[in-house]
Amino acid sequence: MQMKQIKQKVSPALWFDNNGEEAVNFYVSVFKNSRINQIIRYGEAGPGPVGTVMAITFDLDGEEFTAINGGPHFTFSPAISFVVKCINQDEVDYYWEKLSAGGRQDQCGWLADKFGVSWQIVPVTLLELLDDPDPAKSKRVMEAVLQMHKIDIELIRQAYAQTP
Repeated sequence: MQMKQIKQKVSPALWFDNNGEEAVNFYVSVFKNSRINQIIRYGEAGPGPVGTVMAITFDLDGEEFTAINGGPHFTFSPAISFVVKCINQDEVDYYWEKLSAGGRQDQCGWLADKFGVSWQIVPVTLLELLDDPDPAKSKRVMEAVLQMHKIDIELIRQAYAQTP
């Protein structure tokens, strides 16, 4: 048997109870340039029922992930989240709507999808404005963001441009 080449040295693995395949199909439908690479099923050795999905490797926008159906032992937490960097408001709106459907919309561009996975939908403009060397400008931007759930690029630009 010939070994496959490693695509990515480090990649995240997501632990699901038993709905990893459903989650992967959802994520692949949301992100462009995405696909399922491999599905591994439980065999006679278990511990899951024979033929059910054990693990799936998949790409989201070219980045490799693994989903594991490992049972109810672990759950997701906002302590780990995936950042989706967006070029414009249309992208922010798209990912916010798709990923939060059936989940939870939180403050400052954070959400939890219907599987409990946390995401940050972040316009690159926000990162640029927060990194401004003028602390008064970056403070106004942060204060505006703290009032938002989904990030509104125009509102953070307005906050940035305000004169004291």
